[in-house]
Amino acid sequence: MTAPRTRPSIAVLPSDVADRIAAGEVVERPASVVKELVENALDAGATVIDLDVREGGRALIRVSDDGHGMDRANAELAIARHATSKIRDAEDLVGVLSFGFRGEALPAIGSVSRLSIETATEDGAGVTIDVEGGTLRAVRETARRRGTSVSVASLFYNTPARQKFLRGARSEWRAISEVLTTLALVRRDVRFTVAHDGKEQMRLPVADSLRTRVAALWGAAIAERLVVVDDVDGSIRVSGLVERPSDVGTEGRRNFLTVNGRAVRDVGLIRAAESAYRSTIPAGMRPSVLLEVELPGGDVDVNVHPAKAEVRFRDRWIVERAVERAVRRALGTEDSSAVVGYVRSFIPGEPSFGTALGIEALRQAPVRAPAPLFDAADADPMPRVIEGGADAAGEPASDGDAAEQQILVPALTQFHRTYISFERPDALVLIDQHSAHERVLYERFLGALEGGEIPSQRLLFPLTLHLAPAEAEAFEEHRALFAKVGYEAEAFGGHSIVVHAVPNPHPRFDAERCLRDSLATLTGDRAAGAIAKHERLAATVACKAAVKAGDVLAPEEMRALYVALARTTLPAHDVHGRATILQLSWDELDRRFGRG
Repeated sequence: MTAPRTRPSIAVLPSDVADRIAAGEVVERPASVVKELVENALDAGATVIDLDVREGGRALIRVSDDGHGMDRANAELAIARHATSKIRDAEDLVGVLSFGFRGEALPAIGSVSRLSIETATEDGAGVTIDVEGGTLRAVRETARRRGTSVSVASLFYNTPARQKFLRGARSEWRAISEVLTTLALVRRDVRFTVAHDGKEQMRLPVADSLRTRVAALWGAAIAERLVVVDDVDGSIRVSGLVERPSDVGTEGRRNFLTVNGRAVRDVGLIRAAESAYRSTIPAGMRPSVLLEVELPGGDVDVNVHPAKAEVRFRDRWIVERAVERAVRRALGTEDSSAVVGYVRSFIPGEPSFGTALGIEALRQAPVRAPAPLFDAADADPMPRVIEGGADAAGEPASDGDAAEQQILVPALTQFHRTYISFERPDALVLIDQHSAHERVLYERFLGALEGGEIPSQRLLFPLTLHLAPAEAEAFEEHRALFAKVGYEAEAFGGHSIVVHAVPNPHPRFDAERCLRDSLATLTGDRAAGAIAKHERLAATVACKAAVKAGDVLAPEEMRALYVALARTTLPAHDVHGRATILQLSWDELDRRFGRG
């Protein structure tokens, strides 16, 4: 007697079931259908793409383009599994530059919808192919111009369980809008028109720059708040737009990132861009970042995510460093300063803040010796400040002088004992003297803490301070750091210290208050790392040591502050995220006075 045969536990699925499972990898919701179809159109060379959506894509999605189109044979292959016009062998998967694999998404979409493809090449007759639930229903000739129109109706009509999990029409439409926004930012050379339930929602003409496309999507006011990024680090180029620090937090945050022309999600690169904002915005605030990264195809793997929304780098640290450096440099330009009533024309590669302001100033005044405002804090020689090619002593500037050493200083005026003003051909510029001096001192103190020292001023009569226990402990722990910024002190029994020397950033400096406030800062967060403590100490000392609103500055002090600010890496922002510089355009003034 033979034993009964057992039913095998593993079985090959029927093709229609396998197709519906495969469809789940491509078709999550209407927005994923839109993404696949629009990317196919872009890869087909389309310059015009029209999208018509009904009921959030649940009833109908129709994408029409003027791309290359397909003849009958290719159109029939496009609905076959594992057919593609973009990949021929395994080597093509490395550094692939196309958005997707044309044809591979179509059978998956067709298996869960009523799919119609209408297409024609430049020379051939058009053809229409109808697919319902993965089954080919009809193939017929059609008269039409070159291009392709793909209609997807009744999405998930044959998979009720999937259809049940779709959200409302408004939510699905919002997801579609996000997909289209991303693709429109990537391909600014394409004209997009989008309609939902018969109403036009988006009309985007061809844009000559990322800023132009941003303005078309979100408005000119938002586009004006962004600063141009354009930097090359070895074989890596980083370009795009980032939010001006003074505007961070005023509206919703927007992030956009591409790698070699493909929109991706990468928390590491976004975090690297945000780290460039150190000492320009308050902790916890997140700027808008729209960046495009280009690098050799062999240094990035785009096939690590089913939807190609993530990438893997051969050396991630190098790429993140390039992103942070590029954004940091952009924040150091004059365009990063606050602007009132004026949409600027941004040109990549503009000169630095100090150089640009000096060159474009209408009137210049010579600067003599460095003013006392910075004598004690400046360990490096002050650059010569020239006027019309002559240095401060009236001697002609030599050809060997570096461009960054030639700083033209305009005529400066102090208003309200708080603001320093001067004029440019296109704007009236105001500098907040406290914020500007704070930025100057912060960078100097931070440099001293990370590898140098600042000369100190010895006191004729030593200063005795009685500290709280926590403050005394903080001083003892960070004695070396205080010495680097100019404080020379020693313990004097109990919780007291005797201070023999102090920094001397300017004659109005309150050394005792600055030291106490700095100790309070260091006792606030014991968990912070060493670098964070450096930054917090430099920020606190700079804030307390800087000249204040209400301090009257002599002309030579204003000129020295201008020069020192021009030499900083981030002149347009203080360490609290406030703007140091405000530009009020002449156009805005004319408008206010009724001259516009």
